[in-house]
Amino acid sequence: MIDQSGPGGVAAIARSGARLERFWAGPDRALRHTSFRDGAWAEAENLGGQLASVPAVTAWGDEPMEVFAIFEDGQLWDRYWDGNIWHPWESLGGELQPGSTPAATASGPDRLDVIALGRDGHTWQRWWDGSRWVPWQLAE
Repeated sequence: MIDQSGPGGVAAIARSGARLERFWAGPDRALRHTSFRDGAWAEAENLGGQLASVPAVTAWGDEPMEVFAIFEDGQLWDRYWDGNIWHPWESLGGELQPGSTPAATASGPDRLDVIALGRDGHTWQRWWDGSRWVPWQLAE
């Protein structure tokens, strides 16, 4: 059994080759990850961070995937897998509501969207346009 006593909830995505990827916050609020391949779950790995939200995950190909979470500082943070390694956490800024859950999607390799609830009660959006993260904009 996996201890999921951090911010409650799980994010998951399906991958090619009947693979699944699962993400959650552990009891220390660090991001945890495990993969389902060949009929079995791999041992969970600790990807660090101090999550104040349930993570969100999206993929934009056979291997690349990106995980997002709101930290206690109210900023959106992300890590991404390039097919070989996990890249370090980076802040995407924002004045977001800790404890709320972001949502993420990809419509191709050059477009990732993430939406989150702001401290002001409004919904905010940022997206990757293929070369940079576009600044936060109201999504209402």
